Amino acid sequence: MLSRFMSGSLRNLEREYSCTVRLLDDSEYTCTIQRDAKGQYLFDLLCHHLNLLEKDYFGIRYVDPDKQRHWLEFTKSISKQMKSQPPFTMCLRVKFYPPDPAALKEEITRYLVFLQLKRDLYHGRLLCKTSDAAMLAAYILQAEIGDYDPGKHPEGYSSKFQFFPKHSEKLERRIAEIHKTELIGQTPETSELNFLLKAQMLETYGVDPHPCKDVSGNPAFLAFTPFGFVVLQGNKRIHFLKWNEVSKLKFEAKTFHIYANQKEDRKIILTYFAPTPEACKHLWKCGVENQAFYKLEKSSQVRTVSSSNLFFKGSRFRYSGRVAKEVMEQSARIKREPPEIHRAGLVPSRSCPSITHGPRLSSVPRTRRRAVHISIMEGLESLRDSAHSTPVRSVSHGESFLPRSRSHATDASEGMAVISDEAYSPSDSVLPTPVAEHSTDMAVSRQINGAPCSIDEEKESEAGTPMRGDGGDFGADGRAAQEGAGEDSALSEVEQVNKFVLSVLRLLLVTIGLLFVLLLLLIILTESDLDIAFLSDIRQTPEFEQFHFEYFCPLRRWFACKLRWVGGLLIDN
Repeated sequence: MLSRFMSGSLRNLEREYSCTVRLLDDSEYTCTIQRDAKGQYLFDLLCHHLNLLEKDYFGIRYVDPDKQRHWLEFTKSISKQMKSQPPFTMCLRVKFYPPDPAALKEEITRYLVFLQLKRDLYHGRLLCKTSDAAMLAAYILQAEIGDYDPGKHPEGYSSKFQFFPKHSEKLERRIAEIHKTELIGQTPETSELNFLLKAQMLETYGVDPHPCKDVSGNPAFLAFTPFGFVVLQGNKRIHFLKWNEVSKLKFEAKTFHIYANQKEDRKIILTYFAPTPEACKHLWKCGVENQAFYKLEKSSQVRTVSSSNLFFKGSRFRYSGRVAKEVMEQSARIKREPPEIHRAGLVPSRSCPSITHGPRLSSVPRTRRRAVHISIMEGLESLRDSAHSTPVRSVSHGESFLPRSRSHATDASEGMAVISDEAYSPSDSVLPTPVAEHSTDMAVSRQINGAPCSIDEEKESEAGTPMRGDGGDFGADGRAAQEGAGEDSALSEVEQVNKFVLSVLRLLLVTIGLLFVLLLLLIILTESDLDIAFLSDIRQTPEFEQFHFEYFCPLRRWFACKLRWVGGLLIDN
């Protein structure tokens, strides 16, 4: 009896696995789900945990062992999408940025979008002029610590917060000045809404950059926004195509094509090259989903799209979900008491502790205190000392708080979004989540393309892979992870061979099918008595008569003779 109970318990454990999702406030939600559970089940659990109804703007993102990002597909099994072994680690992020954040019905939705844009601002994806940057940071400060209090906020208090990848002392002073004089009395909800309205007007609002290269080999970043498709290169936005202008998105291996129809029947084709075929496929899927979400009027208009013109080759994908217009209509029908919002990093007085008191001890591990949304109760000094914070560097010249390339420096009056080469580097701004800090020796060994070590840490965190501890060596868990990585690489090679074999078989089947159709057509022409005009015309041509008497009739007699011979052998036996 006991053995039967134990075996049943083991089978139940095998059918379940643990899943951890990092939320936008950097807290974690852990649950146990069935092995065959689909992505929609996990997403519904998260939305129920957050008390979120306007959920169509959000998605779950994960990183595979090859450091490639993916959006979890809700219609497919979670375990089949993940290339690693349980437990799984993922992140909740804004997938479709609202075209008008102020039109969101509930405050909880606006707050989550605010957290995402705050993260975008910190990681260099939401770029702007110095004046706009100061106002955005002041809104964050007002929402975080409330009204300015001379007794609690000494000189230079704004420098203890890191809002951007880098900024100048002049900008810090301007942020504090706006916070002291212009935002007095604003509640957190009002400050967050003003932040959203300001961010919505920026050209890089909603940008999630995908690193690519153009046909000349120059680096570029492709992105999909609520308003269309953009290409960022150097310090400028060099292409912007509205969604109603984009006619088709295609990819093959590493090559990505954008087909567009502009004014006066002008057709253009843009071609870019992704780092890997997997990155190119992810780029294509993101484009297909964004175009369907923002462009279509109804979800019933969504069609399955193919990456190739050939029906037996390429990837097929279909966006599953409601479109933006339907989401807004559904939001307007929400009628309930506004849910309570537990804002991260707030204390009852809405003010931060005085920095003269020093950092307070916390039970939260240091790896969790690296987040931008660090708790105010940790003290301002803990934020300054956090390894996640980028050292403040002064910028003595220039309109933008990010350095401009000399060859691409432009006036702010030209209306161009200033894109920093450093902020938009392939190994930096494409990653969404800050995670555990490493020791100093790790920082040296983990430099890639000039990017800080936190970039690889972000990838490892989303992938759910274990990280090296302060001792500088992997333990048993680390060795097991390395062995698992070797098995994953072996499995990926097998998958590639299987894909090749399947493509060959598919081509063979199509060829056999075409030959079979031609054979049927030939039999109908030669053996049937169908009195159809075009068949009669074909039969009367000299070429067909010659083929019929010189080739087809002898072949038919030979085939009939062989059939009689085989039939005789079967009868004799």
